[in-house]
Amino acid sequence: MTDRAPGGAGLGGRIDRRALVERHHVVLRRADVRSPLSVGNGELCFTADITGLQTFPEQYPVMSRDGTPAGTLLGTQAQWGWHSAPGGGRHDLEETLVGYDSPGRSEPVPYVDMTGTIGENGDQTDSAAEVWLRANPHRLDLGRIGLELLDPSGRPEPLELSELTGVRQELDLWRGVLRSRFTVRGDVVEVETACHPDRDVVAFRIESAALREGRLAVRIAFSYGAQRWHDSADWTRPEAHRTTVRRRDAGWQVARELDATAYEVDIVGDPGLALDQIGDHELRLTSSSPWMELMVGFAGTAIPDLPTSVVAGSRVPPAERMAAAPSGTDSTSPGAPLSFDDVRAAAAGHWPGFWSTGGVVDFTGSTDERAHELERRVVLSQYLTAVNGAGSLPPQETGLVCNSWFGKFHLEMTWWHVAHFALWNRPGLLEGTLRWYLRTAEAGRETAKRQGYTGVRWPKMVGPDGRESPSPIGPFLIWQQPHPIYLAELLYRAAPSSRVLDEFAGMVFETAEFMAGFATPTSRGFELGPPVIPAQESYGSMRARASNPTFELAYWQWGLETAQRWRERLGLEPDPHWTTVARGLVRPHVRDGVYTAIDVEPYTIRTDHPSMLCGLGFLPQTPLIEAETMRATLRDVLDEWDWDSTWGWDYPVLAMCAARLSEPELAVTALTMEVGKNTFLPSGHNRQTESLPLYLPGNGGLLAAVALMAAGWDGTPDRHAPGFPNDGRWTVRHEGLVPSP
Repeated sequence: MTDRAPGGAGLGGRIDRRALVERHHVVLRRADVRSPLSVGNGELCFTADITGLQTFPEQYPVMSRDGTPAGTLLGTQAQWGWHSAPGGGRHDLEETLVGYDSPGRSEPVPYVDMTGTIGENGDQTDSAAEVWLRANPHRLDLGRIGLELLDPSGRPEPLELSELTGVRQELDLWRGVLRSRFTVRGDVVEVETACHPDRDVVAFRIESAALREGRLAVRIAFSYGAQRWHDSADWTRPEAHRTTVRRRDAGWQVARELDATAYEVDIVGDPGLALDQIGDHELRLTSSSPWMELMVGFAGTAIPDLPTSVVAGSRVPPAERMAAAPSGTDSTSPGAPLSFDDVRAAAAGHWPGFWSTGGVVDFTGSTDERAHELERRVVLSQYLTAVNGAGSLPPQETGLVCNSWFGKFHLEMTWWHVAHFALWNRPGLLEGTLRWYLRTAEAGRETAKRQGYTGVRWPKMVGPDGRESPSPIGPFLIWQQPHPIYLAELLYRAAPSSRVLDEFAGMVFETAEFMAGFATPTSRGFELGPPVIPAQESYGSMRARASNPTFELAYWQWGLETAQRWRERLGLEPDPHWTTVARGLVRPHVRDGVYTAIDVEPYTIRTDHPSMLCGLGFLPQTPLIEAETMRATLRDVLDEWDWDSTWGWDYPVLAMCAARLSEPELAVTALTMEVGKNTFLPSGHNRQTESLPLYLPGNGGLLAAVALMAAGWDGTPDRHAPGFPNDGRWTVRHEGLVPSP
């Protein structure tokens, strides 16, 4: 069914958004250790096991690449929560610079590479500078909050996950509350978990006769920061940090010190709550009644090595973050301490507003067997990206659930994390990330200047300070460079205003200035690289000779032309050099009738991302790309690619390419392919591997693709939901979506 109706929805009136969301509440009747559930607000996230707390961290492991546990999926993380180990003053990026020959340059261009040393067995050992600069700063686990069983003498008893029976856990998406119920050793336990939408406060209500009878308690433990790829918590160094507890009128304040990092944890509860410090970094909370209300608030008071302009701390001053605003006052005004009902009510007020505004897609009435699962993924992906990615920093690939790559974020993934916010008509959720680009632009200016360019060169793997990380891959990627232009353009399309132009035009122009300078004039035209690595990172070892990747050529052209439109909107003359470069870029290489990844041997390796397809799909039509050649490339990829080597955002790439080529059945097939990296867990997370158990670019990419397929794009075919099959099996209703460029 593809009938068009006013407001973009299919026939049948307005969509019942509450019914749509509520039919996809997550309900677990047993522990699924791959799929814990989270509550959060974009700045803080608390991820819980089947108890609604973090009782069994060892049973919810992140596995390392050698198959051993290397962290936990049960974390408490915040955008401001970072730590640097001592030693930073001894290391500088200058130690990792390697010069690469570049066309048109008389001297080698310096890149932040991984130099290290080669041992007798041929293995490369990273230098101390490389190790420290990659691992610092790293994101912290701010505190682990779990249940604890006590014996008659008050000592903790071992508890196994298998001992829980009668399990039922529900994530109420409409209200933002997690409800858990289970029986352990004859005692029924009920837990509600909620996060305040505007304050970094997690609240719990626990009911059980075992509380009053002294058999059940809550344990809060604090760790040191870990300089490991996955771990955000190092429990082996209690001497390296300090935990100080002070009694306050309404509860307790916990001061945490880890080298130069400091943060505070406020604990507030009902009158029957008692707190004991049972170890250097362990607290136990008990109750004299059969229920316990517990509010835990977090705030950073000092962030190591980071200017205050770079990282926002708690959005509410520390003394006020546990205070509820009196009725009729500003939400940041101090008042009585927050209660559980305050936090739950705030969440229950926020989430219906989130779901009731912005875009929505409803597949009710579809007979295609894939429709319900696709709708589930769409609903859950909206929740997960709002919880993990709508904050003041670009998200890491595992959001605020657990660490990956030391908790740092990858700027080539930023589009996949946040572009959909604009397409789903929630542009305000995109602005935090764009403002981070503004705050950290100086680091990119320094990189560009060091390499002999003007403008800003955006890095790949960074922490909140924007400082590049040594790598044999990251510094040679270029496809992250136009992302700020694309994201700013999406923001303007969703919320056109002079304010958006004034705030982000400088970022757009400096980004384009580097792009124009990076393109090298040759007798063939303007070329990209070497050194360069395309989005398909399989060419990492060829960085010194790879050049002219298909996708990046098209992205360079589109990005420069879009930056010119921003100049036009501001009443400025076009930049003549940008025009010369955009119109003079060499054409992508074609071999056997299909686009290749790069224009030198081996041309295309059929592993990792089929990034050539981004040239039409992720991007709109550009003069450099021929639709029929891209159609042949799409078919070639579908026939020949190694799907086990792909990543979660590759399937939205396929879908967007197919949709723009008027292949809607292929678009749906791509989004719903039954392959390992396209797995969506009961939680909605896009699982990749044991060592990458969730992957938010897959969620964000799915939302971007569905928005394009439902709302269309500039120059779209004149029919409703042009990216979905018009075969009678799909009923696609949508409201509030913003068409793609």
